[in-house]
Amino acid sequence: MPQRVICQGCSYVLYEGTEFNSPGEIIQQYNCTCPKCGKRLSFLPLDIEVKPVNK
Repeated sequence: MPQRVICQGCSYVLYEGTEFNSPGEIIQQYNCTCPKCGKRLSFLPLDIEVKPVNK
């Protein structure tokens, strides 16, 4: 199942792929900061939306 993790601040795609990666791992790859807008990325899931991806 495809997974997409985006920055809540600017909608930058931090990760997109079929391999499951935990959001914590993805956030750590970016040193807890969005590379596009500089927003601090949080490990706490404050706003998560799960929906199917149409291809």
